[in-house]
Amino acid sequence: MTDERLRRWRLVLGGDADGTGCALGGADAQMDGALAALYGGGEGGREGGERSAGLGGSAPRVARWLGDIRSYFPSTVVQVMQKDAVERLNLTRLLLEPEMLEAVEPDVHLVGTLLSLNRVMPEKARESARALVAKVVADLERRLNQKTKAAVTGALDRAAKTNRPRRVADIDWNRTIRANLHNYLPERGTVVPSRLVGYGRRQRAVQREVVLCIDQSGSMAASVVYSSVFGAVLASMRSLKTSLVVFDTSIVDLTEQLHDPVELLFGTQLGGGTDINRAIAYCQGLITRPTDSIFVLISDLYEGGVRQEMLRRVAQMTAAGVQVIVLLALSDEGAPFYDHENAAALAALGVPAFACTPDAFPGLMAAAIERRDVGVWAERELGIAAT
Repeated sequence: MTDERLRRWRLVLGGDADGTGCALGGADAQMDGALAALYGGGEGGREGGERSAGLGGSAPRVARWLGDIRSYFPSTVVQVMQKDAVERLNLTRLLLEPEMLEAVEPDVHLVGTLLSLNRVMPEKARESARALVAKVVADLERRLNQKTKAAVTGALDRAAKTNRPRRVADIDWNRTIRANLHNYLPERGTVVPSRLVGYGRRQRAVQREVVLCIDQSGSMAASVVYSSVFGAVLASMRSLKTSLVVFDTSIVDLTEQLHDPVELLFGTQLGGGTDINRAIAYCQGLITRPTDSIFVLISDLYEGGVRQEMLRRVAQMTAAGVQVIVLLALSDEGAPFYDHENAAALAALGVPAFACTPDAFPGLMAAAIERRDVGVWAERELGIAAT
């Protein structure tokens, strides 16, 4: 084995030089110390890989450690290590210190942790926390804004039909052919269209109502962050009337804060119980045009309220013409934990339930606006069968 491979294995395995025969020095030793503080097994670690040093209870020491890992590892790895540090070493309380907040690498998971601490955060840390959240939100908006607006605007244009398309590109050929099948000429093998069906363009009136209903229980932190950013983007589009509601056992309508997603996020309160039925009941009252409305429930479906009432309300909405979509998560986390029984009951009502990544959400909204089968869309685009 080459020296470089031995070095890499030594950094991966931790412990001392006895296991690999490779001693570390210089920057490698410092990198190993940073890993050992979190995962154990460094040069000064105990036998068996038990964590020995830790990061202690000092915010300045943690801040130095955060600065060290940012110099040794790429930002994606730093974000994973920060998340592990919060969970493994119980650093949640130290995140309330301004010097620590200034040292961290901002990411969605860290924002979720800060939001869960919002009610107990001291004033001296609030300004630093708000700046960190604002940076993450700005990055997300840059990443998601253009794609979302392009997908939704295109879908709105395609969904608005006209019998007088202005350009050849505006003709909906599938609908035009179906509308003119009685004009089929067998001898020529063609259809002669007497009526064109096309896509309408540039309609400024509200064409769809969108209601985002977000479970703000602790396990949904990343989904809350992404949903808030998407809500702000959708609210900026004149053709949509967008509402955003967060809930646990209480309900908070944050629609008025959609112009400022940072302020909106600080209006959430992660944690607590869940009353999905009550939240749906509130959102029903926001819908004024059922056949032109899309209701997106973002929840792991662990219901603390009245389950049968929840299912009955969903059935009422679908019967009225509302397009109901349930996202078990809106994040990059992969397969979430969720209530399989409730997901199956919703599927029996014709309501798909699946996890969706942020990059796929614009396409999902486009499919919903065009009233396509969202379950089929999820299977084709996400490679999953909606529950």
